[in-house]
Amino acid sequence: MAGVKVVRIEDAREDFPIMKDLIYMDSAATSLSPVPVISAMDEYELRYRSNVGRGVHRLAMVATQKYADAHNKIASFIGGKQGLAVITKNTTEAINMVAGGLDWHKGDRVVTTLLEHHSNYLPWLRLHETRGVELCVIPPGQDGTFDIGLFEEAVNDATKLIAVSHASNVLGSVTPMEEISAICRDHDCRLLVDGAQSVPHIPINAEESGFDYLCFSGHKMLGPTGTGVLWMKSPDLSPLLVDNYMEAAGYQRYEAGTPPVGSCIGLGKAVDYLEEIGMENIRAHEKFLTTRMIEGLSSIKGVTVYGPPPGENRIGVVSFTVENLHPHDVAHILDEAAGIMVRSGEHCCIPLMRHIGTPEGTVRASLHLYNNADDVERLIETVEEISRMV
Repeated sequence: MAGVKVVRIEDAREDFPIMKDLIYMDSAATSLSPVPVISAMDEYELRYRSNVGRGVHRLAMVATQKYADAHNKIASFIGGKQGLAVITKNTTEAINMVAGGLDWHKGDRVVTTLLEHHSNYLPWLRLHETRGVELCVIPPGQDGTFDIGLFEEAVNDATKLIAVSHASNVLGSVTPMEEISAICRDHDCRLLVDGAQSVPHIPINAEESGFDYLCFSGHKMLGPTGTGVLWMKSPDLSPLLVDNYMEAAGYQRYEAGTPPVGSCIGLGKAVDYLEEIGMENIRAHEKFLTTRMIEGLSSIKGVTVYGPPPGENRIGVVSFTVENLHPHDVAHILDEAAGIMVRSGEHCCIPLMRHIGTPEGTVRASLHLYNNADDVERLIETVEEISRMV
C-alpha cells in the first residue's frame, strides 16, 4: 500500500534507538519497545485520552473502539479469535486469576513442573497449603526437556489442571505442548500455558493447540510494562474483582475499574509490529543467532552453557556460567566493558537452579528481533576475555 512503511527484520533495529548506545540482551525480562508503539501511546494521551466503555462523547467513543480493537488484535495474534482476551498487569496476575477463579475442592489435583517461574508455581503451592489441592511437580532433565511419560503417570481423573511453561525463562527449552494437550483431553482436565517466553518469539495458535488458558506479558513482546493477557477458551472463571460490569459477557467482566487504556492500545500496536515482520521470520532470525551464541560460548574454556542444543526445541534464551566467577560479577563486567545488558541470578526459578546445580544462578543472555550477529559476536568475544581473567 502506498505510503505505508513495511518493516523488515533487518531494518527493525532503527525503531529501537537505545540499541545505538548498547547491546540489549535481557529481553526475557523486559523487551524494548519500538518507536511506533511509543507513538501509539502518545497519540492516545495527546489526541483522545478518555475512559472507555462509559462516556458517549467523541473522545470516549474513539478510545473505547481502539481499546476493543486491541483486544481483538491480541486474540487473533495468538490464534484465539473464538476465545476471550482479558488485559491484566502481567503474566503473574493472569495466572493468579486462573488460580483464584476456578472452583477448587479438597483432593483436586494440579500438575506442574520444576521448570516453572515462581509465578506458575507459588499460586499452586498456596492452593495446596490452603485448600488441600494435591500438587504434583514434574522434574525436567538437566537440559530442561521432559519425558512425556512422567506427565502420563502424573495425570489422573482427579487432575483439574496442568499448568506448564511453553518455554523456559532459564534454559530456553520448549515444552511439548501437543503431547501434553492430548493428555489433558484424555483425562478431561484443563491446560494452562505460561506463554511469557513463547508468545513473543514463536508462532502460536491457542485454539488449535488445545489451550484452555494462555497467560503472557506485554512487556516481553515489545509492548509497555504493566500489560499482560489472560486468554480463555471459555469465560469459565469467577472474576477476582467486581464492579458494575460483573454481569457483562465479554472482557469487561474481568477488567474491573479503569484499565490501562493507552498501554493496551500500545500493546495492540506491538502486535501489529510483530505481525508486520512476521513471527516465522522472527523465529528463524532468533534461531540463527541462538545457534551461533551457543556454539561460541560452548567453545570457551571454563564456560558452561545450560539447556538443550540449538534447534526447534529451544528459544533465544541462553544461560551460562563462567568458572570461578559469580554470575552477577560476569553481568557487571559485560555491562562495564562492552555495554552488553544481560540478566544474572536465579531468574525467579530457585527450585530449577538447585535442580541443575547452579545455586548462585546463571548469566542469561536473551534475544529479540532487534539483536543481530554483531551483538552475538561481541558477547562471545567479551565472555572469552572474561574467562581469561580467572
